[in-house]
Amino acid sequence: MIEELEPEQVEKIRTTLSDRGWTSSLDELYRIPVPDELLGPEQAEHNQCGPFYMAVETGTTWVKLELLVRASQILRCSCIAYATPPQRSAVIDTLDELIKANDIPV
Repeated sequence: MIEELEPEQVEKIRTTLSDRGWTSSLDELYRIPVPDELLGPEQAEHNQCGPFYMAVETGTTWVKLELLVRASQILRCSCIAYATPPQRSAVIDTLDELIKANDIPV
């Protein structure tokens, strides 16, 4: 979780997430895709469940990353699992890059 942001900084993050097409059906909830090359064996086998992503929730003054790799096409499956260290690093790096691209000091 990244806290103590200004509301306009959170809005910049929301705009960038939306511009990248990472929206969801819920307001303030976004989906950062997990790169295909980082999928676990079961996730790679379950291409009918994907694409796979990690959820980012935004509040008034915060951004929160969920460390569960979810599947876009199904709610319950054994391929849905907590992120592996490489998956976690990749998505955190993506979120860091997004924050830096918007000149948000954290």
